[in-house]
Amino acid sequence: MRNIGRLLSAAKQVGVPVAVSPHYYYPYDHRWQFGGPLEVLMHSIHMFDRTSPLSLGGFEGSGADFMPEYKPYLLDGQTIIVSPHKVYGPESNDLALQLRKRGVQQLVLAGMSANLCVESHLRELTEQGFEVAVVRDATAAAKVPEGDGYLAAIINFRYIADALWTTDEAVRRLTRAQ
Repeated sequence: MRNIGRLLSAAKQVGVPVAVSPHYYYPYDHRWQFGGPLEVLMHSIHMFDRTSPLSLGGFEGSGADFMPEYKPYLLDGQTIIVSPHKVYGPESNDLALQLRKRGVQQLVLAGMSANLCVESHLRELTEQGFEVAVVRDATAAAKVPEGDGYLAAIINFRYIADALWTTDEAVRRLTRAQ
């Protein structure tokens, strides 16, 4: 995910706001009575688990922590770290509110799971009236016996996103815009 680092670096260099929509589960989330297959898996392996929304105890080095190479960009006191999303999209967090309060209307979207979280964020943010470009080589997805999640996402990105860029193109556009 080297390309996410390149995007973060470019955005920080030119003063473009960066927002992170983290995926966390707290102890009370493990009391859910149902969930989809991936939710059940994530809960069973304690992926994205945090001990409390009010404590960072045990956060560093956990599966919920930021990747070390991104920490200088994300923990700089300037990055907008919104409340967590719980399943895939930002409907349950304050991402749209945080962006609107800053006057942000155009977004460059990248992330870990193209066909789940990235696509869900793209769909909701588009519905909320944002102009969204997705960076195709700054996302990834799993393959399952039924098909390739990344390819499925790219096909949908072409239908939904306002633009589908490479990291090189996104960096060029970000740095040229300022």
